Amino acid sequence: MSTKERVKGMTGYGKWVAGSKTKWITLLVWIAVVGALTMLWPAVNSQVDNNAANLPEDSQSVQAAKISEREFPTGSGIPALLVWHREGGLTEKDLTHVGAIYNKLTQEPLPHQNFVPPLGNLPPQALQASLSEDDSTLVTPVLFDKTADSEQLGVAVTQLKEMIRTETGGDPTAAKVEGSDLSLRVTGPVGISIDATGLFQNADVALLMATVILVLVFLLLIYRSPILAFIPLIAVGFAYGVTSPLLGKMAQEGWITVDSQAVSIMTVLLFGAGTDYCLFLISRFRQILKIENSKSRALLRSITDSSGAIAMSGFTVVLALFALLLAQSGAYHRFAIPFSLAIFIMGIASLTLVPALLAIFGRTSFFPFIPRTPQMEVNRAKAKGKPAPKVKSSHIRNRGIGGLVVSRPWAIVGVTVVALGILASFSSGIKFTYDILSSFPKDMESRQGFDLIGKQFSPGELAPAKLMIDTKGKADGADLKVMLGGISYVDTVSDPQQGAIDKNILGFDIEFKNNPYSLEAMSHIPALLSTTEQALLEVGIENPADNVWVSGQTATQHDTKQVGERDTDLIIPVVIGMITLLLLLYLRSVIATVYLVGTVILSFFSALGLGWIIIHYVLGADAIQGAIPLYSFVFLVALGEDYNIFMISNIWKKRKKMPLKQAISEGVNETSSVITSAGLILAGTFAVLASLPIQVLVQFGIITAIGILLDTFVVRPFLVPAITMLFGRLAFWPGKHQEVEKPLPVHESSGD
Repeated sequence: MSTKERVKGMTGYGKWVAGSKTKWITLLVWIAVVGALTMLWPAVNSQVDNNAANLPEDSQSVQAAKISEREFPTGSGIPALLVWHREGGLTEKDLTHVGAIYNKLTQEPLPHQNFVPPLGNLPPQALQASLSEDDSTLVTPVLFDKTADSEQLGVAVTQLKEMIRTETGGDPTAAKVEGSDLSLRVTGPVGISIDATGLFQNADVALLMATVILVLVFLLLIYRSPILAFIPLIAVGFAYGVTSPLLGKMAQEGWITVDSQAVSIMTVLLFGAGTDYCLFLISRFRQILKIENSKSRALLRSITDSSGAIAMSGFTVVLALFALLLAQSGAYHRFAIPFSLAIFIMGIASLTLVPALLAIFGRTSFFPFIPRTPQMEVNRAKAKGKPAPKVKSSHIRNRGIGGLVVSRPWAIVGVTVVALGILASFSSGIKFTYDILSSFPKDMESRQGFDLIGKQFSPGELAPAKLMIDTKGKADGADLKVMLGGISYVDTVSDPQQGAIDKNILGFDIEFKNNPYSLEAMSHIPALLSTTEQALLEVGIENPADNVWVSGQTATQHDTKQVGERDTDLIIPVVIGMITLLLLLYLRSVIATVYLVGTVILSFFSALGLGWIIIHYVLGADAIQGAIPLYSFVFLVALGEDYNIFMISNIWKKRKKMPLKQAISEGVNETSSVITSAGLILAGTFAVLASLPIQVLVQFGIITAIGILLDTFVVRPFLVPAITMLFGRLAFWPGKHQEVEKPLPVHESSGD
């Protein structure tokens, strides 16, 4: 198909969005839609729910929590652990202050306060029995309603700290732990939740500002045009202006649940991926302006040439992210709609709003380095009385990376596969953790409090497990306590408590010897259930599995790990299957689809391996967060295929009018600059995460950025085209390959 035919085929669409009059209509429609949605529906940030459940209702820990609330309502809330500490020992005056504070908490409860022990009724001497061995540390609890979210808990703890400052006449929360003054650190599930939310809230603003600045700087460096640098940012802003109220309305109606973390990462994704889609079109427009006098025809042709790849790339990412709806874990499930809808809206903006803006600004978009045809350059020089500039050769067929790839495909495939394979081998040695505290900075309040507990007491005191047993009247509580106390990984066991409704249900507070958030402690949950079930069997209770429950943070984390592994095992094959099907429909080639999917998977495992080398051997982390592989996989496989689709579609078009070798060489060279630019911007946006004080985001940012860079600089320019060269006409099987033997002359091939 000739250029004129292709442009003619796209005239309708191009003129609808970027014609001489319709470009203004397109812009006005976007302004009207954003304005109307903003006025009618709430912004997504106003509808976030940071206290949404992450586990399905039938999870063991969720069922146990319900029984705990029913049978043991006193003390069944979320605990905030107040860690009082003074080097050299707490004084009697300190203990008097503690008693006075708890007396006031009893008389004037904090918002959402559930329960406090009657420490205000005890003399200071009685509290001394609860001090650490060196008398330096005391841990006291305050329990809050489980329905309170992190923001509400933060308000309550702030009031608590103000009460403490008033009582003590100082500020224990600001005192150094190592100093001789009285210090206070709030930890436990409440303290951890508040700190985690605070980190993400602070990260939200820092992330947005850093991302905008980074994208703007990259665009200015790449195109050296202030106007062009702002066009993608304007498109992203409009896309967010539509996405935010849509998500806000859906959340308001209860159709979806969104949290702050999802909104933050969605914004980064919009800037990274959205800028990429804009660059695909802008790059083609700039290229054609150098051979086409009419900016309108140049824009129509660039829309024709790039819209298919942009639409396919966006659709691939949308479907991959949409697969997260299959997740049982709320943390994964809540990402699906915001991410996929954001990319879908951004794709529409890239195919409508961006062409309209380019049509409005025309060649001026690239000011001061405006692309012109050779004849336009000659006329411009003549008008200024200057000599005509030399016409640069546009012969790119046998130069650059493309020429290297087609001349030595075997060597390139061998070197890249071996190098990526070696990196991928390191992924088998990755260790995972579900300890949220390890993601916190060492000077974070809840982490400092936990470290004090681990040093002065048992780490298990941070979050005791609640074991509940329906004895059916056949088992003795004292015997069960002795049995539980004899378990090697159990540090302390409380006296049995009778259920408020069913007296046959006994409850035991159990503290493990390990950090309750560690993998070791999580592995004790099934062991504890099994041991208790065996004890019930021995006293003649049938179906003991239906009569034993464990609640608490460790049980919740164990179920989180189990559900997360289930989601990973399901979603990864589904994403691979969907992307494979889309590529088959788009390329109509089984062979090409197989190696395109295979190379991206290899790139993913290579990114995991190299990421582990950096995170473990350079940064010194013992493990990475368990959720990272699934997050990274979905992003890397979907976004990695973007670049493959953009490049391979260019080769597919060129091979219809030139030999495959020439098509590969020119296809690689022509897409190299735009994909390199897009890859650097996308990797940069994710790398911004590594600058935040949250280890889970640091690790996710490092691995995702590495994967994007591997796709940009290894897989796309070298491995994929080299494999295509080796397969030759088989790369198109079972589709038909139109054989063109004679290479196009330089002047004919340079414009595509």
